[in-house]
Amino acid sequence: MNMADRSGLKLLGFIFASVTLAVMLATGMVVKGYADGSYSLETSASVEE
Repeated sequence: MNMADRSGLKLLGFIFASVTLAVMLATGMVVKGYADGSYSLETSASVEE
């Protein structure tokens, strides 16, 4: 039972780590986009360019 708990916790930790990494990566890309000026907060309909 202890080994099952341990492997379950290891799997859960891996899942949480993957989700955290994905969120950090997405946030970093959005922040980089804002820093580069490719996104604009007030004009969201400027796709026609």
